[in-house]
Order: sequence, then structure tokens, then C-alpha cells
Amino acid sequence: MRRHFLNKRRQPLHPDAPLLNLGHGKPISRRDMLGRGLVSGAAFGSVGLFGLFSNPRAAMAALSDDLEAIKTECGIKAEGAGKIPFICFDLAGGANIAGSNVLVGGQGGQEDFLTSGGYSKLGLPGGLAPNNNPSVINRELGLAFHSDSPFLRGIMEKAPAAAANVNGCVIPARSENDTANNPHNPMYGIFTAGADGELMSLTGSRSSLSGGNSMAPDGSIISSARPTKIDRITDVSGLVDTGKLVGLLNQEDATAVMESIARISHRRIDQIDSGLTDSNRRANLQDLLRCGYVEAADITDRYGDPTPLNVRADMDILSIFSDSELNDREFEKTASIMKLVINGYAGAGCISMGGFDYHTGERGTGEIRDLRAGRCMGACLEYARRKGVPLMLYVFSDGSVSSNGRIDDSPNGRGKGEWTGDSSATAASFFLVYNPNGRPTLHNGQQQLGWMRPDASVETASTPAANNVNLLAETVWLNYMALHGEQGQFAEKFPNHSLGNSTAMDRLTAFEPIVSGTIT
Repeated sequence: MRRHFLNKRRQPLHPDAPLLNLGHGKPISRRDMLGRGLVSGAAFGSVGLFGLFSNPRAAMAALSDDLEAIKTECGIKAEGAGKIPFICFDLAGGANIAGSNVLVGGQGGQEDFLTSGGYSKLGLPGGLAPNNNPSVINRELGLAFHSDSPFLRGIMEKAPAAAANVNGCVIPARSENDTANNPHNPMYGIFTAGADGELMSLTGSRSSLSGGNSMAPDGSIISSARPTKIDRITDVSGLVDTGKLVGLLNQEDATAVMESIARISHRRIDQIDSGLTDSNRRANLQDLLRCGYVEAADITDRYGDPTPLNVRADMDILSIFSDSELNDREFEKTASIMKLVINGYAGAGCISMGGFDYHTGERGTGEIRDLRAGRCMGACLEYARRKGVPLMLYVFSDGSVSSNGRIDDSPNGRGKGEWTGDSSATAASFFLVYNPNGRPTLHNGQQQLGWMRPDASVETASTPAANNVNLLAETVWLNYMALHGEQGQFAEKFPNHSLGNSTAMDRLTAFEPIVSGTIT
């Protein structure tokens, strides 16, 4: 008797299993492989480096007074630029964001409901669609999520205590599927807006120019701020290498030696004839040499003790991720970057996660991968809560997926529509803001910038960002500056922007400021 193998329901894949036979051509680039989970986004090995202190912002010792003054002149920072930490999640492959995760509606906002057919395209059958069942609307994070959103479930698993101080905004905006040409990554603009770190300006989990999977807008790129990428935990010590001196002496004595070397060197520098004829160039060279010695002493002072460099000794991290979870590459990567950014060692960071091209003809694979991504998002929010600092968290993907309405009733499918194809028309991005002083207040009462048509396709005329990924990045920069009360400086920082006049930009601003210029 012939068995009907073709009628057997496909099983969900392991979260790290590669995605094959999706109807695409053979993957030929690292970007293609990342989207299908054939390679992982490299782990950002900063885990070890920044498990330093229970409160790293308050744990920095001071150099002697004479060198402390020079340290300030040299621009050697102890806490970064003091701007709101910024972390973006780059979900490579075209993840579902709209509908099944973050609710998206028409011109009236998230609860200006789409048609049943529209929600079906977003993977929600009639009984799970908000137009038919209002009980599926969840506002625990301020922003309306679907109550069975795997993003939401993951966030609430890791950050239940942070939820009351979170609010968010969704941006329906087309982006192309599975391509290198989406200028999604906003980090250079965040740096231009003022974000900077103590040890590095930007970080990313990939060695690309953007630090992630999607590229950065061409006009935003600043070569001196290129994201630093560390692939292995063992690479971390190289960032603050103090040589063998701390092994021969205790940390205090080693710092004193480095300070003495700096003072002696400074006297010698004043006597050197550089041979340069231009007085400004001579002065610049002398300053460069002086600052190098002071920085070496400062690094020895603050990072000379190697014992606290293991993240597994960081109780804040271990209270969020279990020891076994830190063996998962995605969790390890997230722990590394959130540690780096939230403590002010970097101004902004990008966590690139692969395997989100999950239109596999079933639903379970996407649910499992979205859940893990949600846990990573929640970990960042909870870590910000524990450190008592605000955080802007931005989530985007290259394109999206759609459903043909067929239902996956398996335990992992959860009775939702199977993902059966790519769909740039159903794409969206969103950001969450954590404020330790209370839930961020909406600016004009809008949590959705732009809207979708009833059939769940982006209304491309709704905002400048809706059909232009470059302008989506600009919208994120504007909202980041607005959180600092600095939206009035946007045109000065970005003179070539395309978001329109002040009135138009006001309509693209989601929240009232949560800090005045810098974190206090």
C-alpha cells in the first residue's frame, strides 16, 4: 500500500537549523547564508570584558590630579557621552513583525483594524484576529502586541519587572526581501546624534561596515566610528591589554608606575625636536604622544585587575540568563552587547540574528525563532532596569513573510497561519523605550507612524519612511534625538535629511523627552 508521505505535516526546525528549499536560488553570499541560518551572526565576545563591576558607571577610579586634568583634555571618557544607550536587533532573512507580533492597523492607529483577509495574510486566522477577538490585544508594554506574540512572550519571560516602564512605536515600512540593499542600520546616525562610548563608538556582531546584516545609509557612514566586532570571548582582553606589568605588581602599584612613566615621558616630549616646521602640527604631535601615555595609565587604573572579566561572575547577567543559556550563541551575543552598550562602553550596538527567512510551509519554526529573539530583547530591557538607565531598542528585518491562510494546528504552530512566502509589502519595524523614571509619554498620542491598507500591505504614501528605507533610518534618528529633547537640532545634525519641515517631523515623533540632553 502506498503511503501518502506528501500529506504529512512538516515539523518545526531547531532554532539553529538551516533553512533549505525555500524557493530561492542557491545562497551565494554570507548575507544569504545568515538569513537562512546556514551561518550564525558571529558572537560578540565582549561578554567577558564588561562583567566588571556591579555598577560600572560608578566604579571607575581616578588618576592622580595632574594626569586626571590631561585625561579630560585628551577626551578619554569614563562613562561615554552620556546619551541614552541604543541597541538594534537585525533579524536577517525577513522576519514577521506586523500583526502576529506587533499589531498594525489603518490610518487611525493600531486598533483601526484591518480586514479579516488582511490579518490572515499576517498569519492570524479569524478567531485570533483583533478585529474579531479584542482579547488578543495586549498592552503590557504600552505598544499593542498580539497576546500570543512570541516576541511578547519572550520579552515578558525575561523582563516582567521592566514592562511597566516601557512604551513603544511601530512603523509600517516596506523593505526588500533577502537583499544586501536595505539601508536599515541606523547606528552611524545614532553616533552623529551624540551617542559615543568610553572604549568604542559603535559595536556590531558582524564585521560588516554596518556591524549587522543590513547596510547603513550611504550618507550616514563615518569611517572613524566603524563598529568594532569581536568574534570570541578570548579576544576581549586585547581591547584593554595592560601587558605583564599587572602580573608583576598589584594593580595600584602598576598604575603608579604607569603614571610615573607618563610624567617622565611628558618632560621628554617637551624637549624633542620633531623636525616639523608648522607650529600647529608640532603641538598636535606632542598632544598625541602625551595622550597615549595618559591613556595607558588610565587603562591600567581601570582594567588592570583581570579577575572580574568573566561574565559568569556578573550576577545581573546570571539573573537574566542561566549558565546554560549563555552557551547558546545568540544569548551569549546579546549578553555581550547589552553589557557593552548599557554600561556606556559603546554608544550603540547591533545584534544580528540569522535564520529568519522562515517561510517553510509550517508555522512552528518561525514561532520558535521569534521566541528566542524576544527573550534577547527582554534581556536588554531587564539589564537596563537593573542598571537604572534608559534604553532605546530598535527591531528591523530585511523584508517579511506572508501566509496563504493554511493553519498549522501543531503545538508549535499554535493554530496560526503557515508562513508560505516572502512579502516586502507586509514589512514593519518597531522600537521600545525603557525609562527608569516611568513609562515614556506619547507625543501626539501616536504609537504607529504610518499605516497599512485593509489588505495588510503598507500604505506607501503614509510617511516618508513607508517606501524608503533610508528615510526609515532617519525617522529612527529623529526619535532618538527627541528622547533627549533635542529634536530641534535634527536639521543641524542632518542637514541633508528628507523628513520635511518641523511640522512634518513633529508628526513623525512618537515620545516626549525622557532625559534633558544627557543621562543624569
